[in-house]
Amino acid sequence: MGSSMTKQQRADVRWALSDAFVDNEVDYAAIARRTREFDRDEVKRILFEEVAPVCHSNLESTLPTIWLCFNREELEADIEKMLEAKKNSWLKRKTNDLTVILLKNKYRYIWEELEYQF
Repeated sequence: MGSSMTKQQRADVRWALSDAFVDNEVDYAAIARRTREFDRDEVKRILFEEVAPVCHSNLESTLPTIWLCFNREELEADIEKMLEAKKNSWLKRKTNDLTVILLKNKYRYIWEELEYQF
């Protein structure tokens, strides 16, 4: 994790990035505005290693349950739970690493849209 971001700022970035996974029109410009003050590489890492693994299933569902926004507290709890599981299990780390590779490919367009807005 990058040290230049406070815990609250990290939560804010996660919250902003989760908007890319709602079943509604995504306002990439708004997400970029909310994250532009932070290092782009760190924002990209948070997108693919923290937010996408927790939120991607919403876009892959036949009938997505999240169409307006994720619950902020649940989002944070789910991400922290995932990160803790990775820290405590070699198998979870390796499974997550593979998942991240797949998500980077499948949702590359999200990052491209955000980068265009920076």
